[in-house]
Amino acid sequence: MPTSHPRHSITETPPMQAALNELRSRGERIRLGDLVIRGAQVRLQELKEKRDEEARRAELRRDLVKRLHTGEGLDAEAAYEVREHGWTH
Repeated sequence: MPTSHPRHSITETPPMQAALNELRSRGERIRLGDLVIRGAQVRLQELKEKRDEEARRAELRRDLVKRLHTGEGLDAEAAYEVREHGWTH
């Protein structure tokens, strides 16, 4: 059937076949388009979480640099002790 949308071809590799057979064994109708959409949404969520985590870590690094620069909120004696004797509980 003619279409202006891109077409795709999918080969059921063994891992894909195993996953689809799980659905089939439960009587689920396989709609590859729906599965692709769901997979893309999951992947987008993973990317968002990764980006958010990277942003959080960058903010923590900026905060540390600021503290090191100003000395605010740092215990110099404790830092010296850790440097000389290591971290102990």
